[in-house]
Amino acid sequence: MSAAASPTPMLTQLDALRVIAEAARANAWCPYSHFPVGAALESDDGRIFAGCNVENASYPAGTCAERVALGAAVSAGARRFTRVVITSAALEPTPPCGICRQALVEFAPMLEVIAITPHGLIARWSLADLLPVPFTPASLENA
Repeated sequence: MSAAASPTPMLTQLDALRVIAEAARANAWCPYSHFPVGAALESDDGRIFAGCNVENASYPAGTCAERVALGAAVSAGARRFTRVVITSAALEPTPPCGICRQALVEFAPMLEVIAITPHGLIARWSLADLLPVPFTPASLENA
């Protein structure tokens, strides 16, 4: 009689997003801040787009992980998103910076934002909570 194989635990979608964000973080180019960040952005059709921060000696030329993931998603034709998972080396979960919030609100004003530390601390926000009065395409109608 052979022993039954133990079932392989299924990854939840959040687990999958975290794994993808952590893998992206491992590729971060951050020789100046030494603060690697990874992001996994989920589109409304279930596709996942990864990004990591890419710094530059000319500091303003650097790009955050969230915007790298957003650029990959838009390049692939995705326009609507449900959530983003962000991982960093910080002891506390870190939300997206203001520029990333502004870039994300264009496509997903109600985006779920989840930040996870290497030690498993998790924080959740809605993008609307993080950016309560955004500048949106509707703002341009007043011009």
